[in-house]
Amino acid sequence: MMNPSTKDDIFDYLLSFASSAALGAALELGLFWLLDERPLDAAGVARALGIPGNRCQYWLQLLESIGLVDQVAQGYAPSSTAQTAILDAYSQESWAFLAGEARERFPAVRDLALHIREPGSTWAAQDLTPPDYFAQMVDNPKRACTFTHMLYELHRSQARKLAQVLDVTGVRQLMDLGGGSGVMSLALLRQHPNLTSTVVDIESVCAAGREIAAGHPAAERITYQAADFLHDDLPGACDMALLCDVGVYERAFLRKIQAALNPGGRLVVVDQFAPAPGVAPAPRLHWAFLGALHNPDSADPTAGEIQARLTRAGFQLLSKSALPGHWTVIEARKT
Repeated sequence: MMNPSTKDDIFDYLLSFASSAALGAALELGLFWLLDERPLDAAGVARALGIPGNRCQYWLQLLESIGLVDQVAQGYAPSSTAQTAILDAYSQESWAFLAGEARERFPAVRDLALHIREPGSTWAAQDLTPPDYFAQMVDNPKRACTFTHMLYELHRSQARKLAQVLDVTGVRQLMDLGGGSGVMSLALLRQHPNLTSTVVDIESVCAAGREIAAGHPAAERITYQAADFLHDDLPGACDMALLCDVGVYERAFLRKIQAALNPGGRLVVVDQFAPAPGVAPAPRLHWAFLGALHNPDSADPTAGEIQARLTRAGFQLLSKSALPGHWTVIEARKT
């Protein structure tokens, strides 16, 4: 929605949770892909998706009001906005996963006025448990596979940009920690034919990564090592370690990475850092707010804070640069 400027806008914002839920349901149920095959009237959509007729009619009207479906002669069809921003952007499976994740986190903001003053977790105040990302990936291989394919889609553009600017002079072996699908590694391998990479992640994620890499021209130069990188041994003799959107910067972990690097090896950190203490990076504002509802003391680190941690862990800082999308690249060398 646009920024509110009138009382009517404020009223619309108060009820925008319904629009958000309507969009999430449309993504999870595949409405836009259904209508992309052929336009349908409300009765046709109701039959296809098993939704009571009157409810379905209002659902479609609500989606029309926010510009995501249009009425055409044959019924409803995806709007040009939905075509560009949804259908042409990511796959149906990825959108469904993203919408499902948002739905799982909705309890954090339910009855917010009643719980925002809680000194602890608003989840605990409601006798609820927030989703455990790591446990979900370990316990549900199907979910891990969908999640890994989704992140591959989301990060391909960022990976291409990183590959264009990252200097890998003297690097033969890359260690991609928490690299998931290997999207970053694959982009770098495409750009640098003498480079090889080992992606380190949990087994279910590695299995999905191997599927993705199998159709890539650089498939023979990438391997996937199943491990909990915080507790298991890391591959040794690496010239460069990559931490992209991982968010783990404890000193013990940084020292562990340093031990796995060859003499003079480099660590590259890519993340969306806070522009100032207590200020969320713009793309992560909603996630930062949700995180603070679970842990009031949670805060995204600044790039300067991460650089200080790297220095304390024994790395020599080399550079800090920016990528589009509020991404920062920090490079440091093993001393």
